[in-house]
Amino acid sequence: MLVDPNKFFKKLTLSICSSLDLNVAMKRSLNYLRQVFPVEEIMMNILDSRQGAVRVVSRATIDGSKPTSEILTLPDGFWEWIKRHAPASPMIMTEALMRSLPREYLRYLPHQRHPASEIVVPLVLEKIKLGVLLICAPEGLTYQQEHLDLIVSVREPFAVALSNAIAYHQLLQYRDTLIDDKDFLLKELTIDHQVIGELGGLKEVMTQVNHVAKLNNTVLITGETGVGKEVVANAIHKRSSRRNGPFIKVNCGAIAESLIDSELFGYEKGAFTGATSQRRGRFERANGGTIFLDEVGELSPNAQVRLLRVLATHEIERVGGTQVIPVDIRVITATHRHLEQMVAEGRFREDLWFRLNVFPINIPPLREHKSDIAALFRHFLTIKSRELGISPPALAPGGLTRLMDYDWPGNVRELENVVERELIRAPYSDLLFESLHPHGPSPSAAASRAGQGSAALPSLDEVMKSHIQKTLRLTKGKINGPGGAAEMLKINPNTLRSRMDKYNIRYGR
Repeated sequence: MLVDPNKFFKKLTLSICSSLDLNVAMKRSLNYLRQVFPVEEIMMNILDSRQGAVRVVSRATIDGSKPTSEILTLPDGFWEWIKRHAPASPMIMTEALMRSLPREYLRYLPHQRHPASEIVVPLVLEKIKLGVLLICAPEGLTYQQEHLDLIVSVREPFAVALSNAIAYHQLLQYRDTLIDDKDFLLKELTIDHQVIGELGGLKEVMTQVNHVAKLNNTVLITGETGVGKEVVANAIHKRSSRRNGPFIKVNCGAIAESLIDSELFGYEKGAFTGATSQRRGRFERANGGTIFLDEVGELSPNAQVRLLRVLATHEIERVGGTQVIPVDIRVITATHRHLEQMVAEGRFREDLWFRLNVFPINIPPLREHKSDIAALFRHFLTIKSRELGISPPALAPGGLTRLMDYDWPGNVRELENVVERELIRAPYSDLLFESLHPHGPSPSAAASRAGQGSAALPSLDEVMKSHIQKTLRLTKGKINGPGGAAEMLKINPNTLRSRMDKYNIRYGR
C-alpha cells in the first residue's frame, strides 16, 4: 500500500470537516477511505455507562444497510469487562482477538455482523475522553500497522468532529428546553387567553382588567400574598396594544438595596467596581412593552425617587451615566402592603403613591371566591402532572369537599403547592387531601409545627429524592427499558437521569 501520509491527512480531514451534518461527513470519509485501503464501514460510538448502552453517534456503510445512529443496551457485566479490556491507545482488533471475547458479549458489540479485523481508536480532545472511532474491514481481510498509522494521523480531526456533534446535540436539547419552558410559562399564566375565574369569582376584577388594558395608564394591583397579582398584570399586558412587546417582571423585594438602581436603570462601564461593560436595566429592556414591579412597597427611598421621575418624564439615566434615555413603557405595580398606611407612617412617598394609585385593582383572597377552586385544581393538576412526568390521577371522593372547606391563607399559590405535594406523595393514587383541615390548620397543629420547625415536614426535594431511590431499588438500578425506573415513574429516562444528577443519586452507576 503506497499512500502519501500528508495527502491522506489532508484528504480525510477535508472529508470529515466538509459538512456540519456528521452523517454526511462520515459518508464522504468512507468514500475516500475506500480508495486507500479496504473498508466496509466506519462509525463513532459513545460508551454511556449511565444509560447502560453504546450510542452509535454516526455510522457509514458501503451499502447503507445499517442505521446511521442507534442506541444498543448492554448487559450489566459488560461494563466490568469494558473497564478491564478497553484499549487506552489505538489498536488493531483481529478476528482471533474478537473470538476470545466472552460469547455472550460478542453479540452486543455494535459492529458485529461477523468477526472481522478492525481499527479501534479512542477519541480524546484536551484530555477528555469523548468516544471511539471504529474502522471495520471486509470479511476475510486483516488490517496491518501501516493502516493503523494512517488512521491515527487523523485522530484529532475525528475527535473534533465528534465533539462538535455532541455540542450541537446539546444545543438542540437546550433550544427545545427553552421553547418548552416558554410554552409552559405562557400556558401556566392563562388558559386560552382567559384567566381562571374570569367568568366566576374574578369576574369583577377581569371587567376592570378589560377596561384598563386598552389604555396606557399606570395600574396598581393589590391583594394578599399568593392571590395571583402577576397573572392579572400579565392579562393586562396581553390584552393591550403592547401585547407584542416585552413583559418584564421585577420582584422589588428580592433585589438588594445596593443593587436596585443598577438592576432597574442599568449602568455604564466603569460606574463601579465590577462594571466591566455597559448593561441595560429592566426599564430599558421593557421599552415598547410593559414593566411589572411586584412588591413595590419594598423599594428604598432612593429608588422611590427615581421611579417617580420615570413615571413623570418617561426617561431614565444609567448608573454612572449622564445621557438621558427615553423609554416607552407601561408601568404596572403590585403590593400586598397597605401603601396608604405606609405613606402616613413616612415609609412611602406620598407623591409616588398618587402616581401609582391612578387605577387600583384589588384581587380578593381565594376564600372569597371558592367557586373557582375546582377549575384552579384541574389547571394545577394538569401542569404539575406534566412536570412530574405522570398521568393526572383522579380526585378521590371527598377530596373536592376538603379543598372547598379549607380557607387557603396562602391563596392560589398555596393551592398550587398543595396539589404538587399531593402528587409527589402518591403519584399513582386518587388524590385525598387528607392533610387539609377545614378553616385552615388547627391551633394545636400550628403550635406543633411551630415547635418542631421546618424539620417536621420533609422538603419537596427530599420527597422526590426518596421516591426516586425507592424506585431504583425496586428495579435494581435499571433506568430505561421495560421494567426500568423511568417506565415505572412514567417519565423520560433523560428526565430521570437529570433529577438523579440534581439529587446526587448514584444508585446503579
